[in-house]
Amino acid sequence: MALYAITSDKLSPVPTTTFAAELILERQHLQKMLRADTAPLGEELLVLAEEFGNWEDSNRRIDLLCLDKQGGLVVVEVKRTEDGGHMELQAIRYAAMVSSMTLDQAVAAHAKMLGGEAADLVARNAILEFLELDSIEDAELNADVRIILVSADFSSEITTSVIWLNQHGLDIRCIRLRPYKMNGQVLVDATQIIPLPEAADYEVKIREQVQENKKVRTKRQEIFRRFWSQFIENSVTQTELFKNRSTTTDHWLSAGIGRSGFTLTASLTEDRARAECYIRIGKDNEETNKAAFKALLDQREAIEKVFGDTLAWEDLPNRSGCRISKDYFGGGWKSPESDWPQLQDWMIKNAVKLEKALKGPIQSLKI
Repeated sequence: MALYAITSDKLSPVPTTTFAAELILERQHLQKMLRADTAPLGEELLVLAEEFGNWEDSNRRIDLLCLDKQGGLVVVEVKRTEDGGHMELQAIRYAAMVSSMTLDQAVAAHAKMLGGEAADLVARNAILEFLELDSIEDAELNADVRIILVSADFSSEITTSVIWLNQHGLDIRCIRLRPYKMNGQVLVDATQIIPLPEAADYEVKIREQVQENKKVRTKRQEIFRRFWSQFIENSVTQTELFKNRSTTTDHWLSAGIGRSGFTLTASLTEDRARAECYIRIGKDNEETNKAAFKALLDQREAIEKVFGDTLAWEDLPNRSGCRISKDYFGGGWKSPESDWPQLQDWMIKNAVKLEKALKGPIQSLKI
């Protein structure tokens, strides 16, 4: 976008320039000005440190290490170039390096930058005032480190990388500082180009939703891991079907039934437990699968008599496999852990009954 000056009868474009042409340097000028006022970055930030590099075995330095109003660290990288160089890679390294920073370390970094007498006390008070807190005990750094990239412009490689990284949970913004020259004075247009300001709130909501979904998946996986661990342990006194199985984070646990292509499985949904025999003989063998299922279905009466109850017989027309199963709607993985023994006992007993009823007929199949 061009910058225009209003004259008497028209809009006249203001010519662009470059920071290099104007002898404006990264550290001595741009970085110093942003340290004095972070408004061009689009938000109020407290600059904790400039040229921060408090780590061993590395001479790398963060241009500006900042704190936002939510107590999160912000890594600001500044370039005066027209393409941004490889600043996104640098910033990711820096964000990783400071991700474990404690509040005390943040205070120490700010005190070092401020210098002077009682620097530690002044730094603590500055952080408390910025976060609008009364006591240091009420303050803590949140776990996420954000990144702000500042440059005269950005290459397509950087913008593509940043958009992809944002889609995968990071929070990176690109602020373009484009210099113009008018009547001997250098003007700077500060524009956030990624994410677009009008889309920023939406992207934050999407990122939060993704993170919440990850938390839910992680919690559910831990539930399954504990459930199947107990299930395997409890099954040993009743059957050897699951004796050598390992616990899993999946919603099912499988065992053999004496013939390849036939799997005995215990599975859970939110509110349902199931014992089943799944028929899938080879990857692309739908005709054989259906033939095996039909051959067993022809023996339905005898099989259900041995099982001691009715079974669900599903040929699953939209899938290559078929299923013979028994369901229990008295609980699932969302049930309280105190209910698990009852669920596990039901699944184990019905898996044993299913094996007894189906093993002989399956082994006798002529397919």
